[in-house]
Amino acid sequence: MKDEWAFVKKRTAAEGAVWVNQDHSRYRRTGDSRLKAEAAFQQRIAALGYPVPVVLESASDGPEFAFVEPSLGAASLHDVAWNAVDGAHLPMPDTVVDDAAAVGARLLEAQAEHARPATRAALRSWVEEAGWTGNVFAENPDLDNPRTHTVLSAALDRLSHTPMCWAHYDYGLPNAFLAGVIDWQHHGLAPVGYDTYPTLEIIAFKGGNKGYYATGAQRAKYTAALDEAALRVLGSRPSRYMPEFLLIKALFFLALMKPADLTDTAKALKWDYRRALFTMGVEQYERAGRIDTATFPSLDDFAPQSEHCRTGDA
Repeated sequence: MKDEWAFVKKRTAAEGAVWVNQDHSRYRRTGDSRLKAEAAFQQRIAALGYPVPVVLESASDGPEFAFVEPSLGAASLHDVAWNAVDGAHLPMPDTVVDDAAAVGARLLEAQAEHARPATRAALRSWVEEAGWTGNVFAENPDLDNPRTHTVLSAALDRLSHTPMCWAHYDYGLPNAFLAGVIDWQHHGLAPVGYDTYPTLEIIAFKGGNKGYYATGAQRAKYTAALDEAALRVLGSRPSRYMPEFLLIKALFFLALMKPADLTDTAKALKWDYRRALFTMGVEQYERAGRIDTATFPSLDDFAPQSEHCRTGDA
């Protein structure tokens, strides 16, 4: 029987959408030539042992492209954690941390096994693509300044001898399942560890005071598990580069945030908030060579201060 597809969501920052069949066993992604490149990439890394869904079938119709992949499960690790706390602001279950470490270790090991030496050009491309710097600096020209570029240059210096691998760029609990990792739309070369190590740290960029969070002990346990996996394959611990990874994540979370209508106070607040987190990250990196996401304020805590740092078009 031919599948009938139900709409799930639009693709992020791209043409097309995601669809699911009636028994939720298969997903269909539709889009343009960029989706065709994504399918080819996913097939390539599947052959390298990455924990990704196989491409079951694909089809082109003029400029439109579609491919079908199997479901990796009914709930992502994000869904499991969110449902466990039932909307309350509570630590995620330790079982989710353990599962995240298991999936992250599998991805990290596959990436490390097929790593290549870093080049300055490849590292710069990673910053531009994974950090969406073109968009970030276009929307926030005041941040396109010598201070920012000095910090980014220092980060690249630290990463100059780190191997690079094919990476997800947007890896996190929402696209992590026990069976593997989905949604390879924004991919490219990155330092080994960039995908996996920040997974629990980036929860802080969301700014919520509802739903799950990771405690310091949980973050340390997760990082130690990844380091153990990395030592087996790389003989080193990529956790030493967490500050550099988080610096690029701060750029990523600021991308596409400027509202078209600056009178939309809710969207303008989120933009101001992400700007503040980026600035905090730069300041911490300059001062101590590290970024501590535990010091980030929640969006609610930031809101009363935001009138003093409104960006607008100034």
